[in-house]
Amino acid sequence: MRQDLNGEELLTFAAQLADAAGQAILPYFRGDALSTSNKDQGGFDPVTVADRAAERAMRDLLDELRPQDGILGEEYGTKEGSSGLTWVLDPIDGTRGFISGTPTWGTLIALSDQNGPMMGIIDQPYIGERFIGGFGVGRVDGPHGSRELATKTTSSLEDAILFTTFPEVGSPEERAGFESVAEKTKLTRFGMDCYAYGLLAAGQIDLVIEASLQPYDIQAPIAVIEAAGGVVTDWQGGPAHNGGRCLAAANATLHAEALKLLSRV
Repeated sequence: MRQDLNGEELLTFAAQLADAAGQAILPYFRGDALSTSNKDQGGFDPVTVADRAAERAMRDLLDELRPQDGILGEEYGTKEGSSGLTWVLDPIDGTRGFISGTPTWGTLIALSDQNGPMMGIIDQPYIGERFIGGFGVGRVDGPHGSRELATKTTSSLEDAILFTTFPEVGSPEERAGFESVAEKTKLTRFGMDCYAYGLLAAGQIDLVIEASLQPYDIQAPIAVIEAAGGVVTDWQGGPAHNGGRCLAAANATLHAEALKLLSRV
């Protein structure tokens, strides 16, 4: 950790951001007041009033309490800062799940510098579960209380549980790469959005493989999973915090086995 950073203070502030986002979102979840628009004229990329309200609530707090920091958010773009720190915000990761009423969406909050994320939160306010990683903390708070995060020790693909969000994963080539891993695993599941990364950090599953990600989709999960003992890279073994292709694994052994297959794509 950089010597000028107070990790405890930053984690407390990140929790304030998550609380503010949750308060803005929950009145709309499974409610009659939810309105949706489509950001992708060639397909379906929904955004809701709840997405915008949550990011606005977080940005208002940042403007008030940490105006020196930069912001990268899904809905309102980039604000340059002077501190060398950037808050990376996805107010509702999994908007398709949100509008369908499934509690697999979450608010993603990361704090990053030029080297990538140093802290992250995956927050699911409807079920009251918050995964926190960074500054020496790796913890999940939820209905069962608080416990330390720890990834699984699974060492072979044959024993692994693999998640991704979309069955198509990305391009046809990326789908083929995903399938080369999936056909070797014990179980493959789809459609969990950011909640899959929380499950990996909590020791419930072993792998998440995705493509076509944005930085705000992956930076918070990287921090949480690394705090739990996992490994997150792109499909060539390099940094994943700028988005694109992502391989998240419970441990280095399993990561290496999956990477052998994905790196061919």
